[in-house]
Amino acid sequence: MIAAAQYYEHKSLGLGAEFLTEVERVTASIAAHPEAAPKVKGKIRRRLLKRFPFGVLYVASKDEIVVVAIMHLSRRPGYWADRVRS
Repeated sequence: MIAAAQYYEHKSLGLGAEFLTEVERVTASIAAHPEAAPKVKGKIRRRLLKRFPFGVLYVASKDEIVVVAIMHLSRRPGYWADRVRS
């Protein structure tokens, strides 16, 4: 996530901050409605960012939400799969 924000900031002043703001917006939405996103593998759900080709992968249980990855949608698909048991 930080590397992506730095990349966007290098491309255009302020764009990195906009990326981080969008990640915050999506994670707040996940916190409010954790079961709204579709499951992509086992218990892992994914919410997409607007304007940026990234998704937030997470696992929601009754007691907590664990963010597994902020992943680019077309780079190294599946790199995150070993982070959780689904």
